Amino acid sequence: MTDHSPDPVADAAAYQALLLGALGDDDPAAVQAATPSEIGELIEATGPFLRTRPGPGEWCVLECIGHIVDAEVVSAGRYRWIVAHDGPDLVGYDQDRWVSRLHHVDDVPAELLALFEGLRTANLALWARTTDDERARVGMHRERGPESLDLSFRLIAGHDRVHLAQARKALAAVGGAPAGRI
Repeated sequence: MTDHSPDPVADAAAYQALLLGALGDDDPAAVQAATPSEIGELIEATGPFLRTRPGPGEWCVLECIGHIVDAEVVSAGRYRWIVAHDGPDLVGYDQDRWVSRLHHVDDVPAELLALFEGLRTANLALWARTTDDERARVGMHRERGPESLDLSFRLIAGHDRVHLAQARKALAAVGGAPAGRI
């Protein structure tokens, strides 16, 4: 991935701080609701650069998008485990392994976006119907320790922003649109 962000396993607190910093004081539901259209715009703007990696060990735009989708798949389960179970175990995953072994570089962009849109819609609907008590429920993340539904939801909003920025930077590095234009 080589994006110079903290290793989510080796430095969990710094990783959480990075994601929460990217969210800032913004409403995490509003940030998440905007992500599908941002991904769609990014896919449209990349043209021939969609699968071009900016350098060795770095993700192309499509791999960044695939990772955002993977995170949504994982989060969908985590949210539901936290709400439905008492102190569930939240399994981590190796993001580079998933991007590589799930062959995101070969994904069909429209199919990836459709999957993301369905998952995100379901997750936002779940969030909207949870109570404050449910949002305070905690699961035990194997790498980061206790995480509430509220924290998990805010982390994903920041995660969207971090990896959309990474995708824009990758696009700019390979000769596509400037990093801040999409």
